[in-house]
Amino acid sequence: MDSCVSNTWTRPLAATSSVPDKADVVIIGGGIVGVSTAWFLARQGVDVVLCEKGHIAGEQSGRNWGWVRVQGRDTREIPMMLESLRIWEDLKDEIGEDVGFTRGGCLFTANSDKELRSFEDWVNTAKDYGIDTRLINPGELQQYVRGSAVDWSGAMFTASDGRAEPHKAAAAIARAAQRNGAKVLPACAVRGIETSGGSVSAVVTEHGTISASTVLCAAGAWTSMFCRSLEIDVPQLRVKGTVARTAPADEVLNGNVFDDRLGIRRRQDGGYTVAHGGVLEHPVTPSSFRYFFKFLPALMQELKIVRLSLGKEFADEWSTPETWALDEPTPFEKMRVLNPEPTPGVLTAIRRNLDTMFPALAKTPIVESWAGMIESSPDVVPIIDSVDSLRGFHIATGFSGHGFGIGPGAGKAIAGLLTGKDSGIDISALRLSRFFDGSPIRPQSSI
Repeated sequence: MDSCVSNTWTRPLAATSSVPDKADVVIIGGGIVGVSTAWFLARQGVDVVLCEKGHIAGEQSGRNWGWVRVQGRDTREIPMMLESLRIWEDLKDEIGEDVGFTRGGCLFTANSDKELRSFEDWVNTAKDYGIDTRLINPGELQQYVRGSAVDWSGAMFTASDGRAEPHKAAAAIARAAQRNGAKVLPACAVRGIETSGGSVSAVVTEHGTISASTVLCAAGAWTSMFCRSLEIDVPQLRVKGTVARTAPADEVLNGNVFDDRLGIRRRQDGGYTVAHGGVLEHPVTPSSFRYFFKFLPALMQELKIVRLSLGKEFADEWSTPETWALDEPTPFEKMRVLNPEPTPGVLTAIRRNLDTMFPALAKTPIVESWAGMIESSPDVVPIIDSVDSLRGFHIATGFSGHGFGIGPGAGKAIAGLLTGKDSGIDISALRLSRFFDGSPIRPQSSI
């Protein structure tokens, strides 16, 4: 099988054997958010070290759909996402590497007049932010989606939305951060934090200790577990997504299309990245019970499409200690890459829905498939905050399947948080305390 995407996480690890003695900032996690933050910090002259236990973008940042969209987002994400779109537009020139970004528009299709009317509230929200979202009728929809066998009632359309290639983007940004002076260390697991007087004083890695007074944990699906070892409660659950890509084929669309049966986008290589539009798989773990009531509003919102399973993931989390010695291998070294298998039944449904909806692609082979674990917050928007109980420690997690597109904008905002400089992006609504201070938990969008 062609493995241009999965080679991101299946290739041999690039070994790290030593770490610097000190840094201004240490970032834990080499996904799109971590590397973007490192890039912005390095450009400001900050001495930054990024530690990744496995591959850069080896988990969800290299496995997602590749959509770069503002359409349909929670209002708390919109300013950051608009800035991210501006960054994506110039990113190739800024870093000197192609990341596959192009603006082809984003379409949420409607299978009934009622569903089409349900988009009206978000269209009105878009107007408040100057976003070019509008509703289009079936005739205009055919200009953007050709050869579909579905009799859609129309769609919500944002022409300025785009897409990029996940297997290229984060790695390219990481190299740009290095060229600006950042130290990026793959195969370098962070085991824990040393403190002095209630503040961060150092980061302990498998290859040595780095003195630092500022740390960012952007460890994706691992963040909650790492923070729990520091007695910091971060509500987070995992959702599994199965994705596939086709061989190059006729152009039936040039953007991103979401239907309740299929999510599909045109790829730079002429094929399509495809996923099921109506399946969220959640492997039940002890954390599912720990955070059940916080996630209940999101669960009720997605009740028709959530599929729960009880298996190996429950046993794995149950047997993982909450704390560990820092002078011996930790859970992060025992599992370098969180690499779930794609679900066969979901792949079968993707193939069936693709063939039914786009007969012109029925003979186009699927050449690669994979799965990834999406880390979600209870209200399906990120947590970006400083931790009051441990000065100098910060978190950026819970991007809930929206992190790839928003990653560069998040990196700019987080760099501002870490340096105390105004990034121009308000992240106050993304504080961790919203899940503990009695604020209502109200998801505005979905994973």
